Amino acid sequence: MSNPEQLLASFDARIAEAKQRGDRMQAEMAAVSVSERSQDGQIAVRVNHLGNLVGLEIGHAVREKANLADEILRTVRHAQSKLAGAVPAGMPSIAGTETMNELVQQLHRQFPEPEPQGFVEGGHAAPATDGARFIAEEEPSPLPKPPRRAPEPGSDDDYFSDGDYLR
Repeated sequence: MSNPEQLLASFDARIAEAKQRGDRMQAEMAAVSVSERSQDGQIAVRVNHLGNLVGLEIGHAVREKANLADEILRTVRHAQSKLAGAVPAGMPSIAGTETMNELVQQLHRQFPEPEPQGFVEGGHAAPATDGARFIAEEEPSPLPKPPRRAPEPGSDDDYFSDGDYLR
């Protein structure tokens, strides 16, 4: 029978190994993204591992196009539908496991293959050569704080308004 210190050391080692595997899997997953370009090549999108739009290129030739928003959304949905295929290649640490199979099935359910119109099969977003601009996702700016109302003179609010509660 092992002594308690050996058991604890073994347990700590297994926990550290599981944490390393989890950290590696998380880093691999965060690095997965898919790019897609519309059939005419004027719209390119990039989605991250969660299917969120993180990059957008719009060519000058289509900026005035009437159905531009619809075409952008179709391109995004097409890129999202390719995540299930990109995840196994981007996450070798869990390739072939039940976890990978479940993740791929979930991505297929969440992002089904859209109608085939308007896409080049196997298209990939590349820097536009027609002067299109790349717009990366930005952090939303925080909401402004509401203005503070001035305390009425002589009220308890006046006493505590400067934040010094220990006068």
